[in-house]
Amino acid sequence: MSRIETFSDTLEVSLTRLATAVDSLERAAERRMRQDEARASAEEEFALMQDDRSRLAVELDSALDRSRTLEAANAHAGERLAQAARAIERIIERMDPAAD
Repeated sequence: MSRIETFSDTLEVSLTRLATAVDSLERAAERRMRQDEARASAEEEFALMQDDRSRLAVELDSALDRSRTLEAANAHAGERLAQAARAIERIIERMDPAAD
């Protein structure tokens, strides 16, 4: 083999290795881009979930406050109804003492 043929073979092997390395680098870059996009999507989704969580927490606090207010109003109305029932009973007793 001549030196030119040896150089040509060596150059061809080197170019093949270079092309393989470039292909590997391109695939790695594509994987990295997909991972970065997936991470960005995951971070965006996480931020949206955090926003939803905050909104739901505010709504839950509001609903709990409303529930407490309604429970208090219900208890007060129950007390008032009980007082009214007792007052009616006393009136009925005064009207007809034999009703005991």
